[in-house]
Amino acid sequence: MPVHDLKDQLARLPEQPGVYLWVNSAGETIYVGKARSLRDRVRSYLGAYGLSPRHDALLDEIARVEVIVTDSVMEALVLETNLIKQRTPRYNILLRDDKNYPYLRLTTSEAFPRILIARSVEKSGDVYAGPFLPAKLARRTMTLSHRVFGIRSCNEVITGTRGRPCLEYDIKRCLAPCVAEICTEEQYGVAVANTRLLLEGRNDELIERLRTGMQAAADQERFEEAAQLRDALRTVQTLRDRQQKVASTGLGDRDVFGLKLGPSGGVIQVFQVRGGRVVERVELGTDPGAIAGAEADVLHAALMQFYELRVPASEINLPASIEDVEAMEEWLTTRAGRRVRVLIPQRGDKRALVELATRNAELAYRTRFNETTAAHFDALETLRSRLNLPAIPRRIDCFDISTIQGSETVASMVVCEDGRMKKSEYRKFRVRGLRSAGPLLPAPDFRSAPVESRVPDDFAAMREVVLRRYRAVLESGGPFPDLILIDGGKGQLSAAYEALEEIGLANLVAIGIAKKEELLFTRDRSEPIVLAEHDPALLLLQRIRDEAHRFAVTFHRKARSMRDLRSELDGIPGVGPRRRRALLTTFGSLAGVRRATREELATVVGAAAARAVIDYFAQTSR
Repeated sequence: MPVHDLKDQLARLPEQPGVYLWVNSAGETIYVGKARSLRDRVRSYLGAYGLSPRHDALLDEIARVEVIVTDSVMEALVLETNLIKQRTPRYNILLRDDKNYPYLRLTTSEAFPRILIARSVEKSGDVYAGPFLPAKLARRTMTLSHRVFGIRSCNEVITGTRGRPCLEYDIKRCLAPCVAEICTEEQYGVAVANTRLLLEGRNDELIERLRTGMQAAADQERFEEAAQLRDALRTVQTLRDRQQKVASTGLGDRDVFGLKLGPSGGVIQVFQVRGGRVVERVELGTDPGAIAGAEADVLHAALMQFYELRVPASEINLPASIEDVEAMEEWLTTRAGRRVRVLIPQRGDKRALVELATRNAELAYRTRFNETTAAHFDALETLRSRLNLPAIPRRIDCFDISTIQGSETVASMVVCEDGRMKKSEYRKFRVRGLRSAGPLLPAPDFRSAPVESRVPDDFAAMREVVLRRYRAVLESGGPFPDLILIDGGKGQLSAAYEALEEIGLANLVAIGIAKKEELLFTRDRSEPIVLAEHDPALLLLQRIRDEAHRFAVTFHRKARSMRDLRSELDGIPGVGPRRRRALLTTFGSLAGVRRATREELATVVGAAAARAVIDYFAQTSR
């Protein structure tokens, strides 16, 4: 049911804040949004056709709308975030941070916290720091917390009643909270607080302390201890300097967002500034397919998802404005337990830092979505729009026939997934030239078919190959293509659809591409589709078609070569593939077999087969 069929229902929606959910015919939630006025916001979708291919795909898939009324915009904001997190609708902006690098987790939820390596941030009440680039820096930092502060590394349940400490205490890597007489809970709490300062990037005081200790150890000729403190000092300095710094006392504590949007998605860079210095950088990336037409939409999703598991700074700087800033500030203030402001700097150091974050986002975008990937996605998006497909054609199967005057007719099928050729899925076919025996029946053996029953024309060959391919796919349960590309015009396309209808797969979409004119033929249009010469969609289809042609021609040449080698010997009674191969290997060629004596042949294939070979060539030479 298209969205316009819901016009009467949409007109009756309340003019109150709340959340709306678009649902498809399968009952799946495909988009969740919030609104200050549900009626006005939802009715705006009636005029949204043509904004982008993704908007059109969403509108074509909508079957019904559900709404939840709230008392305020902020409540709608929170509810929207929870529903997106729970249902993960595919048209919403879903951001992912970089899980390739580790985090450090200070388990403040335990009475005697530890530091652990974590690959993702969870809402558990613990303190997280990272991600760490390079990854070894995380382990060095964890080791530093053991050596400098004495944070424990064991998995024991600490009660303070242990009789004696373990070896970690003896080598001065643990304060031994397991023995209450050695370390009380309050003493251990001081070490945890210092460790937290280290993880939060407040390292100046720690650096001075380590430098003083190193000098004192050196003066007293405790050189091993001084070397350990020197290494610890270098590690802390590396932690402090690992990100590009913009040092200014006026920057204070703030989080700065940079954004880069493109055809493949978007990248967010978040610089966390503490004490006027960038101490952390977090990268978030969007998945292709979400509706993200404006910077405001992506920034809104980034704020909600980034601070779902983090405490916001007192000030957040954005590169562009967002809707309902007041509601967002209210929600962030609730999360932080203090006033949080959301600002768009226009000049000075703050604006320079936003521009720096944006430049980093642009660099990350080029790394994450390289130009080739972006071009592939753009071509598939254009193809979906021009062909009115329900979704992006991520898998395209292409068929081509190769023959010379009906001789050794073969076919090829190549597969393109997300714009890249998938050679492991390529298939080649010898065209049997047999008429269909009915749907889902095993194809008869072509070797036993009479020659007069074979149909050498391209239309019948295309019908046979498509029938055989998707009969096998249907029996195995997939994979089914999003689009079938036929190398040919209306005749080949009609033959392909005949095969699909015979096995009950007429719902699959097929198109034909004619050579020379490069016109696209579809079943639903009487006139062909003409794409511009440099249209990315046409270039992609040409690349797939040319690969199918190359694969078919290569197989056809091999088939002709095998035919020429085996034609004479295969007609001899008693000479099968094994004996034919032995004869050609021993005598080098067909002429060599013809010149061989009966005794020479007998040593290779036996007396009876040698007699049959001699008799055969004697008859053919008359």
